[in-house]
Amino acid sequence: MKAAIVVLSDPKSGTEEALGRVFNALASAYDFKHSGDEVTLLFQGAGTRWIGELTKAEHPAHQLFEAVKDTVAGVSCGCADVFGAHEAAVESGFDLITDNQVPGTTGLPSFQKLTKDGYTVLTF
Repeated sequence: MKAAIVVLSDPKSGTEEALGRVFNALASAYDFKHSGDEVTLLFQGAGTRWIGELTKAEHPAHQLFEAVKDTVAGVSCGCADVFGAHEAAVESGFDLITDNQVPGTTGLPSFQKLTKDGYTVLTF
């Protein structure tokens, strides 16, 4: 089993729903990881803003994030640019993903490549 978990929820919405989505994405990554399956975690769209939040020790999902941060493939470069998360993404040390060279952007993750490589894509 190979799973690609994509975080799209926006922490700036300030809703419990957004926190619930990122929490469940991290919990799913944890589940796959501890079951011995291949898992990769990506932050895309407004979800790129989570990197700046989850790295804070006081964030309620920080401990879970720390448990799965080795599964993070990276942050969508183009989305981080659009949603103002580029600086936090760079500071985090995670890769800025540019596989899908969408015109007018600096690039995004390629879901086509992930599915071609046998990943099931789950979005949160």
